[in-house]
Amino acid sequence: MAQHAILRFEKHKGNPARPLEAHHERQKDQYASNPDIDTSRSKYNFHIVKPEGRYYHFIQSRIEQAGCRTRKDSTRFVDTLITASPEFFKGKSPKEIQAFFQRAADFLTHRVGRENIVSAVVHMDEKTPHLHLTFVPLTKDNRLCAKEIIGNRANLTKWQDDFHAYMVEKYPDLERGESASKTGRKHIPTRLFKQAVSLSRQARAIEATLDGINPLNAGKKKEE
Repeated sequence: MAQHAILRFEKHKGNPARPLEAHHERQKDQYASNPDIDTSRSKYNFHIVKPEGRYYHFIQSRIEQAGCRTRKDSTRFVDTLITASPEFFKGKSPKEIQAFFQRAADFLTHRVGRENIVSAVVHMDEKTPHLHLTFVPLTKDNRLCAKEIIGNRANLTKWQDDFHAYMVEKYPDLERGESASKTGRKHIPTRLFKQAVSLSRQARAIEATLDGINPLNAGKKKEE
């Protein structure tokens, strides 16, 4: 089965840093919105870059240090999700998994600047290990400009190409997924993607339950 390296960006405007921090840093006792989180495994989560205090304060401080003006529609920070196909992680030790995400974080750090990284944390308490790397999109000449750093669809394709090329040097089994420019598919924010997966799972569970209690289906099963 094909194994893919996955890189996704989600831009954030305004002040949603607090709920994102609570999720990434596992500051809650329960996560009703994400049933995939197994809090008994949260102790295995680890940081590649630990946050220097609260997300919001760090983000605001970096923007002020750069002397940037902001508007209501300014992208203040970007949440990056990095993972791979579930099959890729099967049989890998914690050290091997850590090495994979360290390499992925190195790729991003070189692009966005270590000084702009709010946090880089790996979640081991969900179905598939993944890295959340949050950064302030400041350019080298100290402009707040996510558009320049991440770019348009063509630039996103290049990001994916470069990321795959970098990762495949050490992990030759990883394949490059089909680019959006070829498939015509639009990028779905991580939050909405997870919600869609959850809803799909719920729908299948409901269908299975209905099949089980439907007397006509029960009769068919006996006949079979």
